[in-house]
Amino acid sequence: MGSKTLTQMAVDVLTTADGRAKTALSRAHAETWFAARRDGDGIEIGDAKPPLNPARPAKPELKDPRDVPKRKPGSPEGRIALIHAVAHIELNAVDLHWDLIARFPHVPLPLGYYDDWAKAADEESKHFNLMCDCLEAADSFYGALPAHAGMWRAADDTRDDLMGRLAVVPMVLEARGLDVTPGMIEIFRRAKADDVVEALEVIYAEEVGHVAYGSKWFHFMCGRDNLDPKPLFHDLVRRYFHGPLKPPFNDEKRAQAGIPPDFYWPLSDTV
Repeated sequence: MGSKTLTQMAVDVLTTADGRAKTALSRAHAETWFAARRDGDGIEIGDAKPPLNPARPAKPELKDPRDVPKRKPGSPEGRIALIHAVAHIELNAVDLHWDLIARFPHVPLPLGYYDDWAKAADEESKHFNLMCDCLEAADSFYGALPAHAGMWRAADDTRDDLMGRLAVVPMVLEARGLDVTPGMIEIFRRAKADDVVEALEVIYAEEVGHVAYGSKWFHFMCGRDNLDPKPLFHDLVRRYFHGPLKPPFNDEKRAQAGIPPDFYWPLSDTV
């Protein structure tokens, strides 16, 4: 049995600043957790206290979303900016998934909950490294451009509300990735950037599972507490998500992840 609890492992990741170091630690801790689960040894969940905000590298400079320069994806510079933006999202996702483990150990949940988010964190770590590899192949690097400062806002807003966190992070923010990734893949396919296309296709396939984990555990908690999931989801998103949801929606992949249209269309700006 490892000497650290799972929540201590999560805090290790959350308090590591460098992106490559953070994701290496994330993958190592996930493997430790799953090895213990396979061997039947078990690791305690524990109750380590996560930081309010995860450690971040000195670069990229974080700016208000309105101040992040917009670049057209048809140019090489624009494509690098798009890869950089995806890398930034993936690094935040690593922390968001470990925070789902560390933030809420007081909520009674099956071990499968921890399995799912440790697996998601491991995959997001892989995604960040794939995007960094693509940046470096294009003579750039993560941190070379400014990035979005608002990524942690949803986590901060829901730090005391697990159901709100599940509604807003995997079921809204990550579901948005299912909507926009096919268009990104097409941009890089037209540019014959095969390495980026291959990396984005891995991300696209695995993100469906992360959205599905959010839906699965949201519905689990609703069922346990005899709550109607659809009106509760609408209430939580209106409370914690700032603005309407924007179509077009990837109805097929959202359905595959367990989110039917009557969950998100009533929250869109077309209603």
